[in-house]
Amino acid sequence: MFDTKIAIVLRNNLASWQKLNVTAFLVSGIVGQYPDVIGEAYRDNAGNLYNPLSIQPMIVLSADDETIAAIHRRSLERRITSSIFIEEMFATGHDVANREVFGKFGPEDARVVGIALRAEKKIVDKITKGATMHT
Repeated sequence: MFDTKIAIVLRNNLASWQKLNVTAFLVSGIVGQYPDVIGEAYRDNAGNLYNPLSIQPMIVLSADDETIAAIHRRSLERRITSSIFIEEMFATGHDVANREVFGKFGPEDARVVGIALRAEKKIVDKITKGATMHT
């Protein structure tokens, strides 16, 4: 049905609140990059209007430190623009501070806790190799 795939990979040792927080931030980045992924508004039978949602399913995966670092590296090697959340961003409270702390790290030393990407299915599968279904 879709030629592309959206995958969110979370580091496997995060607290529940961190997993939810990181997922929300990462998905907002995908929507920002691909606004066409959002469908039409929802309306219930009473006429109430609700926000539109993604037209495309998303898969949430889990990975250890080493695997998530490899996924990050592979996404860069394939030049796939991704959403990234690093550990230090948990200590900030707003976008400017997030970008400031993010800018202090490079791919070799970033402690990635989450990454999301959208690309052709085969490419996403190759990049996320080693990650498992999130439970």
